[in-house]
Amino acid sequence: MALRRARRASRGGARPRGARTGRGGAVPPPRAEPGPVDKMAAALRGVRCWGLVAVAPSLAFTRSAFVVKKANSAQPNWLGVGLAFSTSAALWAFLIKQHNEDVMEYERRKQERGHKCTGCS
Repeated sequence: MALRRARRASRGGARPRGARTGRGGAVPPPRAEPGPVDKMAAALRGVRCWGLVAVAPSLAFTRSAFVVKKANSAQPNWLGVGLAFSTSAALWAFLIKQHNEDVMEYERRKQERGHKCTGCS
C-alpha cells in the first residue's frame, strides 16, 4: 500500500481514489450524497475496526458465500448419522402402517360391495 502511494507521489501527486483525469485534465465532481448502502457499509467498516463485530478467523479470508468444511471421515458425526437413520426408520414404519390400514380398508369395502342381500337394504 505504501509503495502505491510512493508511486503516485512520484507521478505528480496523489489523486483521490476513483478519480479519473480526462484529456483536458478535468476531474469529475464527486457524488453529491452517498446512498443508504454506502452509509451502512461505512458504518459496518467502522464497527469492525473497533472490534465490536466478531469475525470467525477461518472465514475471514474466504471469497465464497457458502463455506463448507472438509469432511473428516475418521471422525463421523454420530449424532447426525443416528438422526438420519432413526428418521428413515420412523418414516418407513409409518409408511408400512399406513399401507396395512389402506389394505384393510380396501378389503372391507370390497366385501361390502360383494354383499348382495335383499334383506340388508
